[in-house]
Amino acid sequence: MSFRIQPAAPARPNRCQLFGPGSRPAIFEKMAKSEADVINLDLEDSVAPSDKDSARENIIQAIGDIDWGNKTLSVRINSLDTPFWYRDVVDLLERAPDRLDQIMIPKVGCAEDLYAVDALVSAVEAAKGRAKRLAFEVIIESAAGLSHVEDIAAASPRLEAMSLGAADFAASMGMQTTGIGGTQANYYMLHEGQKHWSDPWHWAQTAIVAACRTHGVLPVDGPYGDFSDDEGFRAQALRSATLGMVGKWAIHPKQVALANEVFTPTEDAVTEAREILAAMEEAKAKGEGATVYKGRLVDIASIKQAEVIVRQSEMISAQ
Repeated sequence: MSFRIQPAAPARPNRCQLFGPGSRPAIFEKMAKSEADVINLDLEDSVAPSDKDSARENIIQAIGDIDWGNKTLSVRINSLDTPFWYRDVVDLLERAPDRLDQIMIPKVGCAEDLYAVDALVSAVEAAKGRAKRLAFEVIIESAAGLSHVEDIAAASPRLEAMSLGAADFAASMGMQTTGIGGTQANYYMLHEGQKHWSDPWHWAQTAIVAACRTHGVLPVDGPYGDFSDDEGFRAQALRSATLGMVGKWAIHPKQVALANEVFTPTEDAVTEAREILAAMEEAKAKGEGATVYKGRLVDIASIKQAEVIVRQSEMISAQ
């Protein structure tokens, strides 16, 4: 390991982020009662330009009026290339109560984007004497964003999470697909005449996970567009979890249970992790740096892997 210690990501459940447009306040109560760990009230893509002002008002009212329990409450503001984002920030911080936990900043392409929002947020917080420091989540959804992903991950101490926005990312890259997440029909390899579909998002996810883990940020997988395809959602979520992502978006309520299922360690996984830790404790007591568990070698690195699973399980159980 480097002499510079890798910082820990925020210790909060983030298995599922449920999205709902600010222009539909009738669904806010249902979102608050859902099993999602994070609620994202949206001012961006799901809200028409003519509805931006009213959606903002709906969200400000709901932040104080609705019991959000112990969920992380987030608002996705408009992107910095629009005339809406500054008013989103100012109104949320001047008028919404401290129950708001974070804002999600879309289409971040460079560290300077985050700096700009941070400067505005810091100024309003100071002017209004807000006691609670607002956290940030960013969405990587462009070629520029992925090219600068490590700079973005290090750009602000407010940054707690980073997501991949597959649809806009695909458009920015010029990818020949209209799918949002999942495997794509034309992205395959041939082996002995048989097609084998690869994951076109794998490299982008890996870059995001590496940048996030380097700087103590939670890496999150974004949307899966076909909410009628449970198995496709589950398959992508499993790939994301295996790569080190901690959760996934839900753009439909039915996806919440799927995300929670995948990103909650199973009882068998937790039991095995605890047994590995116990086996290594026995090995250390004997002065050994490695041992055999169920026919395979486990060593110091195995402890770190097992601890990740145990910590995740304990954090979720504490909710």
